[in-house]
Amino acid sequence: MRFRLPLLLVCTFVILITVFSSCTHQYTCQCTIQYSGKPGLPDSTVREYEIRDTKKRAKSACEANSGTYQTGSIKTVETCSIY
Repeated sequence: MRFRLPLLLVCTFVILITVFSSCTHQYTCQCTIQYSGKPGLPDSTVREYEIRDTKKRAKSACEANSGTYQTGSIKTVETCSIY
């Protein structure tokens, strides 16, 4: 009887660690950057980086990098999505 409580606590701890660690995964955020406004600019650039989080948070963090920026006559459109 003395060993049941510590064994139960250890088993519970291992199960909780397994459940919570399986919620986060490694995701790839891919951003396509397109330039326009002047001749000679690159067609497009692709940038990738890793995000380790839950799918919902990783998607949110990745898509937060999307946007449209204007510097003088150069327009930059950055579109990011999770893979």
